[in-house]
Amino acid sequence: MKLICTGRWAAFLTRSVVAALIAAISLWGVQAMAADGLITIKSSHGPEETMERLEATVKAKGLTVFSRIDHTAGAADVGLSLRPTELLIFGNAKGGTPMMQADQTVGIDLPLKALVWQDASGDTWISYDDPRWIAKRHGLSDEVDAAVNVMSAVLDGVSRERQ
Repeated sequence: MKLICTGRWAAFLTRSVVAALIAAISLWGVQAMAADGLITIKSSHGPEETMERLEATVKAKGLTVFSRIDHTAGAADVGLSLRPTELLIFGNAKGGTPMMQADQTVGIDLPLKALVWQDASGDTWISYDDPRWIAKRHGLSDEVDAAVNVMSAVLDGVSRERQ
Protein backbone atom coordinates (compact mmCIF):
# COMPACT_ATOMS: atom_id res chain seq x y z
CA MET A 1 0.00 0.00 0.00
CA LYS A 2 1.35 3.37 -0.97
CA LEU A 3 0.24 6.52 0.83
CA ILE A 4 0.58 9.80 -0.99
CA CYS A 5 0.03 13.11 0.77
CA THR A 6 -0.19 16.34 -1.12
CA GLY A 7 -1.08 19.92 -0.44
CA ARG A 8 -2.24 20.82 3.04
CA TRP A 9 -1.87 17.30 4.43
CA ALA A 10 1.73 17.08 3.34
CA ALA A 11 2.51 20.46 4.91
CA PHE A 12 0.63 19.49 8.09
CA LEU A 13 2.48 16.18 8.39
CA THR A 14 5.83 17.84 7.72
CA ARG A 15 5.18 20.48 10.41
CA SER A 16 3.94 17.79 12.80
CA VAL A 17 7.02 15.63 12.30
CA VAL A 18 9.35 18.61 12.73
CA ALA A 19 7.50 19.72 15.88
CA ALA A 20 7.62 16.19 17.29
CA LEU A 21 11.35 15.94 16.60
CA ILE A 22 12.03 19.32 18.23
CA ALA A 23 9.95 18.32 21.27
CA ALA A 24 11.72 14.98 21.56
CA ILE A 25 15.17 16.55 21.31
CA SER A 26 14.22 19.25 23.82
CA LEU A 27 12.79 16.76 26.29
CA TRP A 28 15.80 14.51 25.93
CA GLY A 29 18.02 17.47 26.76
CA VAL A 30 15.92 18.31 29.83
CA GLN A 31 16.07 14.74 31.04
CA ALA A 32 19.81 14.58 30.46
CA MET A 33 20.23 17.75 32.54
CA ALA A 34 17.91 16.50 35.27
CA ALA A 35 19.26 12.94 35.26
CA ASP A 36 21.72 13.68 38.02
CA GLY A 37 19.34 16.05 39.78
CA LEU A 38 21.48 19.14 39.32
CA ILE A 39 19.78 22.31 38.11
CA THR A 40 22.09 24.99 36.74
CA ILE A 41 20.97 28.50 35.80
CA LYS A 42 23.09 31.19 34.19
CA SER A 43 23.38 34.46 36.10
CA SER A 44 23.52 37.87 34.48
CA HIS A 45 25.80 39.14 37.27
CA GLY A 46 29.30 38.33 38.45
CA PRO A 47 29.88 35.69 41.14
CA GLU A 48 30.12 38.07 44.10
CA GLU A 49 26.98 40.03 43.21
CA THR A 50 25.09 36.83 42.39
CA MET A 51 25.92 35.39 45.81
CA GLU A 52 25.01 38.63 47.60
CA ARG A 53 21.67 38.75 45.79
CA LEU A 54 21.03 35.06 46.40
CA GLU A 55 21.72 35.35 50.14
CA ALA A 56 19.55 38.48 50.43
CA THR A 57 16.67 36.75 48.65
CA VAL A 58 16.97 33.62 50.79
CA LYS A 59 16.78 35.75 53.94
CA ALA A 60 13.90 37.81 52.54
CA LYS A 61 11.96 34.57 52.00
CA GLY A 62 12.31 33.82 55.71
CA LEU A 63 14.84 31.03 55.31
CA THR A 64 17.81 30.58 57.60
CA VAL A 65 21.32 30.92 56.18
CA PHE A 66 23.45 28.38 58.02
CA SER A 67 26.73 28.92 56.24
CA ARG A 68 28.49 30.47 53.32
CA ILE A 69 31.57 28.56 52.17
CA ASP A 70 34.13 30.22 49.92
CA HIS A 71 35.85 27.35 48.10
CA THR A 72 38.12 29.80 46.27
CA ALA A 73 39.52 31.09 49.56
CA GLY A 74 39.98 27.52 50.78
CA ALA A 75 41.95 26.65 47.67
CA ALA A 76 44.09 29.79 48.07
CA ASP A 77 44.85 28.80 51.69
CA VAL A 78 46.61 25.68 50.41
CA GLY A 79 48.34 27.39 47.49
CA LEU A 80 45.90 26.35 44.78
CA SER A 81 43.87 28.48 42.42
CA LEU A 82 40.15 28.08 41.78
CA ARG A 83 37.77 30.29 39.84
CA PRO A 84 35.12 31.91 42.05
CA THR A 85 33.13 29.11 43.68
CA GLU A 86 30.97 29.73 46.74
CA LEU A 87 28.35 27.60 48.48
CA LEU A 88 25.32 28.89 50.37
CA ILE A 89 23.71 26.48 52.85
CA PHE A 90 20.20 27.45 53.87
CA GLY A 91 16.82 26.06 54.76
CA ASN A 92 13.79 25.93 56.97
CA ALA A 93 12.95 23.12 59.39
CA LYS A 94 9.28 23.40 58.49
CA GLY A 95 10.11 22.52 54.88
CA GLY A 96 12.76 19.85 55.40
CA THR A 97 11.40 18.00 58.41
CA PRO A 98 8.50 16.29 56.59
CA MET A 99 11.01 14.77 54.19
CA MET A 100 13.24 13.60 57.05
CA GLN A 101 10.19 12.20 58.88
CA ALA A 102 9.61 10.02 55.83
CA ASP A 103 13.27 8.93 55.70
CA GLN A 104 15.94 10.36 57.96
CA THR A 105 18.67 9.73 55.38
CA VAL A 106 17.33 12.80 53.54
CA GLY A 107 19.27 14.72 56.19
CA ILE A 108 22.43 14.08 54.14
CA ASP A 109 20.96 16.33 51.42
CA LEU A 110 19.48 18.96 53.74
CA PRO A 111 19.73 21.82 54.47
CA LEU A 112 19.51 23.02 50.89
CA LYS A 113 22.63 24.21 49.11
CA ALA A 114 23.20 26.54 46.18
CA LEU A 115 26.56 26.86 44.47
CA VAL A 116 27.55 30.07 42.71
CA TRP A 117 30.46 29.50 40.37
CA GLN A 118 32.27 31.02 37.42
CA ASP A 119 33.24 28.97 34.38
CA ALA A 120 36.40 29.28 32.30
CA SER A 121 34.80 31.81 29.94
CA GLY A 122 33.80 34.11 32.82
CA ASP A 123 30.09 33.26 32.93
CA THR A 124 28.48 32.93 36.37
CA TRP A 125 26.12 30.09 37.26
CA ILE A 126 23.88 29.01 40.14
CA SER A 127 23.57 25.25 40.68
CA TYR A 128 21.45 23.31 43.18
CA ASP A 129 19.99 19.85 43.68
CA ASP A 130 16.40 19.47 42.52
CA PRO A 131 14.29 18.60 45.60
CA ARG A 132 12.33 16.13 43.41
CA TRP A 133 15.59 14.34 42.70
CA ILE A 134 16.41 14.32 46.41
CA ALA A 135 13.02 12.75 47.17
CA LYS A 136 13.50 10.18 44.42
CA ARG A 137 17.03 9.40 45.58
CA HIS A 138 15.69 8.47 49.00
CA GLY A 139 12.65 6.63 47.67
CA LEU A 140 10.16 8.98 49.29
CA SER A 141 6.48 8.41 48.59
CA ASP A 142 3.89 10.87 47.35
CA GLU A 143 3.11 11.83 50.95
CA VAL A 144 5.93 14.38 50.86
CA ASP A 145 4.98 15.88 47.50
CA ALA A 146 3.62 19.05 49.11
CA ALA A 147 6.91 19.71 50.92
CA VAL A 148 8.95 18.83 47.83
CA ASN A 149 6.85 21.10 45.60
CA VAL A 150 7.19 24.05 48.00
CA MET A 151 10.93 23.47 48.26
CA SER A 152 11.24 23.28 44.46
CA ALA A 153 9.25 26.48 43.99
CA VAL A 154 11.33 28.33 46.60
CA LEU A 155 14.63 27.21 45.05
CA ASP A 156 13.48 28.06 41.55
CA GLY A 157 12.21 31.47 42.65
CA VAL A 158 15.28 32.31 44.70
CA SER A 159 17.74 31.28 42.01
CA ARG A 160 15.91 32.99 39.15
CA GLU A 161 15.14 36.17 41.11
CA ARG A 162 18.80 36.77 41.87
CA GLN A 163 20.43 35.69 38.67
